[in-house]
Amino acid sequence: MTSSIPVAPPRAAAGSALQAVLLDMDGTLVDTEGFWWEVEVAVFAELGHQLLEEYREVVVGGPMARSASFLIQATGAKIALTELTVLLNTRFSEMIGRGVPLMPGARRLLAELAAHKIPTALVSASHREIIDRVLLSLGRENFALTVAGDEIERTKPHPDPYLLAAARLGAEPGRCAVVEDTLTGVTAAEAAGCRVVAVPSVAPIPPAAGRTVVGSLEEVDLGFLRGLITGMHRPVH
Repeated sequence: MTSSIPVAPPRAAAGSALQAVLLDMDGTLVDTEGFWWEVEVAVFAELGHQLLEEYREVVVGGPMARSASFLIQATGAKIALTELTVLLNTRFSEMIGRGVPLMPGARRLLAELAAHKIPTALVSASHREIIDRVLLSLGRENFALTVAGDEIERTKPHPDPYLLAAARLGAEPGRCAVVEDTLTGVTAAEAAGCRVVAVPSVAPIPPAAGRTVVGSLEEVDLGFLRGLITGMHRPVH
């Protein structure tokens, strides 16, 4: 299943080569990566298993099915993948029901993009139910569209979510700026041909040709994102 938003015709750049901004959610705009880990640890403790801290870097930023499969295999827990997926999503949904904290700089960046009418999409590996709850904190009005992990056949680290978002916005992937916090997300965006700025959250993101890495979302503004497209920024490691 995918979004029902029709594909728009490619837009001409107006005053800048930047055509759209595509943003990850967990760990990038909202400080929820720790929430996911807390839920995973609690659920597996109830199943009689202790999660090792080293597992965290493996599951961070990944689609639910991949992360859950890894944890089942790593622990030997006696639970079906579908059952575990539902359980984790339900627990997480309950946890964020009262709102989620935004990452430093997120509110300001979203307001700036909205003020300049920059087409913006939320592209997440999280399921639709989770995204809709988080949008209560982020503001649904800040996004022209959202892409959820359970609405597309192949999610991150495949390029499909970012290719879909660009197409729906009528933008060329190479003229889209992506903000991500995990290597999984960065891999997806780079494979789609987008220009990427990485803001690592839980795990470090290694240097790579053409990859820009910053320490905080507070370093990212509209001018910075436009510079990614025009090549004004050198990769930062």
